[in-house]
Amino acid sequence: MIPTSHPRFESLKQREKIEQAVENGIACLPGLIAQGRGECFDYLTGEETIPSALEAERIAAALLLDARHPVISVNGNVAALCAQEVVELAKKTNSLLEVNIFYGEQDRRNMIADELAKSGADRVLGTGPDFKEVPGLESNRGLVDPEGIWKADVVLVPLEDGDRTEALVKMGKTVIVIDLNPLSRTARTASLTIVDNLVRAIPNMTKFAEQNVKATEFDNGKIIADSLVHIRKRLDSLVKDR
Repeated sequence: MIPTSHPRFESLKQREKIEQAVENGIACLPGLIAQGRGECFDYLTGEETIPSALEAERIAAALLLDARHPVISVNGNVAALCAQEVVELAKKTNSLLEVNIFYGEQDRRNMIADELAKSGADRVLGTGPDFKEVPGLESNRGLVDPEGIWKADVVLVPLEDGDRTEALVKMGKTVIVIDLNPLSRTARTASLTIVDNLVRAIPNMTKFAEQNVKATEFDNGKIIADSLVHIRKRLDSLVKDR
């Protein structure tokens, strides 16, 4: 039991959820490594939604609302951390949910789909048996549902996934990513990058969707640059305070 008074309570609670998901088979051991990497960058942003991320979340909600065939990709970590929240976002934006995992055992696909169903999802794609193969992707990430990511014009990819992001952009899709590392290949190749923690970003996007926000022009390079400026200023401030 993690005491609520612990200064790292929220972060440790998220880590515990991933640990439990690994034990249950929904997430895999590399998911723990990914979680730790995200924690590192969350420290750098101050563990809060920075202004550039909030603006990106507004734009992301608008892109999903305006899309012809929006799809939200879900892996084990996403299901473990915010299954209910991602289901709510899907409903508010009329998006489909699709299971997509690197370590693609069928049992784990089914478990993630079941977790989303328990959280209120009416339909979950990505459990097969029929898949399309994304050109240029040799991993299981390249196996996508013909009625989901394959047909999508806008895809939300929560959590880092550089090779798939790059491949989907090459297919002509608008790819929105949530990645706490603004320097990753995921962040730099995406159409729109949200530098924020998943557990903050998804609810923020849902709130914007409820406001029926409209899409506007954006410069993803500037969004990333602004996040780096924020991190640099915060580090400078911490050094001065020592």
